[in-house]
Amino acid sequence: MTSSVNSDALTTAQRYSPRRARASANRGTDFREANAKLPLPVSLFLVSLIIPWMIPLGPVIMPIYRLVLSIVLLPCAFMWLNGKAGRIRAPDMGLGLFCLWAALSLVSAHGVAGAIQPAGVLLVETLGAYLLARCYIRDAASFQSLIRLMAKLVVLMAPFAVYEWMTGSKPILAAFSMVFPTVDVTRMVPRLGFWRVQGPFSHSILFGVFCGSIVAMTHLVLGYGKSSFSRWLLTTTIAGIAFLSMSSAPIAGIMVQIALTGWALVLKAYPRKWAVLASLAVAAFLVVEFGSNQTPIQFYISHFTFDQQTGWYRIWIWNYGSASVLNHPWLGIGFADWVRPSWMGSDSIDNFWLITAMRHGLPAFILTLASCLWIVATIGLKKGLSQVVSIYRTAYLISVVAYFIVGTTVHFWGPTYAWFTFLLGSGTWILDIKSDEQETATQPNATDRATRRHSPQPSGSNGNRRVRTNRKTVI
Repeated sequence: MTSSVNSDALTTAQRYSPRRARASANRGTDFREANAKLPLPVSLFLVSLIIPWMIPLGPVIMPIYRLVLSIVLLPCAFMWLNGKAGRIRAPDMGLGLFCLWAALSLVSAHGVAGAIQPAGVLLVETLGAYLLARCYIRDAASFQSLIRLMAKLVVLMAPFAVYEWMTGSKPILAAFSMVFPTVDVTRMVPRLGFWRVQGPFSHSILFGVFCGSIVAMTHLVLGYGKSSFSRWLLTTTIAGIAFLSMSSAPIAGIMVQIALTGWALVLKAYPRKWAVLASLAVAAFLVVEFGSNQTPIQFYISHFTFDQQTGWYRIWIWNYGSASVLNHPWLGIGFADWVRPSWMGSDSIDNFWLITAMRHGLPAFILTLASCLWIVATIGLKKGLSQVVSIYRTAYLISVVAYFIVGTTVHFWGPTYAWFTFLLGSGTWILDIKSDEQETATQPNATDRATRRHSPQPSGSNGNRRVRTNRKTVI
């Protein structure tokens, strides 16, 4: 009896070329995956991140991305509670407790009336973005589509960013401001003879963080199965656009991603490469701790900035900010002015982790950090993944770790914070892969089954015997 072939699973060429079809399956490439579409809520959220409109809704000024998250928060919460996002995990509870503790700290500092709006914003931007990713990024195909759309958005901004870099004018903000109010224009002193690109964000640092956060994922996820030329062309394009921010922290984040990606590729055949790297990092920490008159944080801040004066100013922020945390360890100071010398002037705190502890206390900081580390550790220790998922896992972890490091010299707010919490949730699908899903993790349709059914079977096969494939070393 001749079995029919699903036309959606195999093209005519694959139907007459079993070897070619098997080779494609072994690479983990799915013929539908390249055209996989993101769910509409995710697409709307990602696009809204680069729309600088500030919509006035009565007494509230609502950015577009926050409006999207406000709409999807409750549906995503119901999906999460009903198991549509997989099992409930520790970071889900950790980030939820963080929002509750932060709300309590704001009530303590500003009263109920003064805490309602900022606590609501924090809830929407933290759990709204995180649960959106948990509910809708559920497999390798959707994860790849997520990175593809992010790369398209960054490339879309490229010509406007280059123009701003050369001239100092703000074409994106100027165009959007013709319809609705936008974020304020930020004027900064040029660096190396060029203007720092603000793009559609509130500050050039946010532009650099947003664009630079996907360098590793662009190279390893979008570049998987592509030629070296196309892979490196897209990667350098993304990194180059982020560089136009002329900000040291985003550029440092890009360098971290490049270094970690290079380490993974060069030592891909060595199974303990990450343990070796962790040992080297600990050794470097100890050398700076005991062989320098600076703490490791001071050493990093003072050596990885465009301007030494800026680096030292951040060290003073760390010194007086950490003193504030020790003086108000439980509930923090909310948005109150923090104690510092009068010569420091600005109340800006360029450290995401520090400002979390200052505003909401050490419990909020611990809940945030523990949730982030739990995600990284559990995904990193996940066993038995297929080649493609292992590569995607590496790209994801490199990007998240770079984000963590950048957070020591940058405060995430607005779209970059929402993107950060979304990114945290976008990799947890890896934890839900079961052993019987390993080989089909990136092929959730009939392609692989039809390929095996129409591939030549070994002599004596009864048709049910699994075709053995050559496994490559994963990174």
